[in-house]
Amino acid sequence: MALDVLLLNPQAVIFEGKAENVILPGEQGVFEILPYHKPTLSRLIFGTVFVDNQSFPLRRGVVKVINNKVTIIIEERERQV
Repeated sequence: MALDVLLLNPQAVIFEGKAENVILPGEQGVFEILPYHKPTLSRLIFGTVFVDNQSFPLRRGVVKVINNKVTIIIEERERQV
């Protein structure tokens, strides 16, 4: 079973698809979402969102997890080269 992930900012959809795991920088520390994760609503802080092997830098955001659907709304920060 995979997660349905939707990652977006106010202007566009950044990622939409299936993933095995999502790692997020929460206020209480970094946490991982796996299939069958309990329903969750959390604020995100400065850091990086990892969706499987892809990384997305963020300034701040929110995440909602329910029924294997992960919705992440972020304010992006500049990617460092």
